[in-house]
Amino acid sequence: MHVIFASKPPMPVWIAVIILAVVEGITEFIPVSSTGHLLLAELWLPRQTDLFNIVIQCGAVLAVLPLFHERLHQFLFRWRERETQQYMFKILVAFAITGAIGFVLDKKGLKLPDEPRPVVIALFVGGALFVLVEKWLHGRGLGEQVTWPIVIAVAIGQLLAAVFPGTSRSGATILFALLLGLNRVKATEFSFLVGIPTMLAAGGLKIFKSLHHRAVDAPAENWNMVLLATVIAAVVSFVAVKWLLRYVQTHTFTAFGWYRMGMAALIALLLAISQARPRTSTHSSTYAPADRAVPYILR
Repeated sequence: MHVIFASKPPMPVWIAVIILAVVEGITEFIPVSSTGHLLLAELWLPRQTDLFNIVIQCGAVLAVLPLFHERLHQFLFRWRERETQQYMFKILVAFAITGAIGFVLDKKGLKLPDEPRPVVIALFVGGALFVLVEKWLHGRGLGEQVTWPIVIAVAIGQLLAAVFPGTSRSGATILFALLLGLNRVKATEFSFLVGIPTMLAAGGLKIFKSLHHRAVDAPAENWNMVLLATVIAAVVSFVAVKWLLRYVQTHTFTAFGWYRMGMAALIALLLAISQARPRTSTHSSTYAPADRAVPYILR
């Protein structure tokens, strides 16, 4: 995504790393699209490596596990109960569908657009849908049972987020669950519980590929910066998800819809301004070469 602004003095690596980690931690699970926010951040910040991005995303994902301690306790100590087995199986099925179709798409050489306009469109459309869906749901009773149609819809939502950058994995899955009658708290929980293994599996595979196929002459990874960013992203992600789980108990997702549309408008405006300016050489990272082959299934 090559968006070029006027040249600027290089930013210290550690500052850029901290900013990117905070952005990642806040937006990874919040239904506002981490892709869109990282795109906005990269208008000014030096890009980091593919491996850097994936590692901090995995850190952000792992950090939220303690927030689901009741479910984890249920899975570990009450796994013989039929209700527990059914819920676990539904998570597994949604994960399997996403993984199987995602694997096929990857093998067929799915190419994602490496420019920001599709992200802007996905941000806006997703935001508008949140506003419209919440208006349609007003006054309707929503249930607590994760049905099989919801399981399939959540898997489809994850695939849509993988194919259309800027959609937001959590945004698409929560929207589909709401449309099929699941209440906001349960929709958010199931979206996250399906997303955790999905993102960790995709991230683990990408880390393996990055390390295994790393070019001999590639610059050495700055693991101190990776560790710093991972810790920060994990802490911020924990706080953000804890807040969201409380927020949805008493609020709708309408505010997120308007926020997404505003973010889309802001990015579109910045793109228009950048295109009106004379082009200069693109900035490069003082930490690592640019590599935007980040699997959007993690977004």
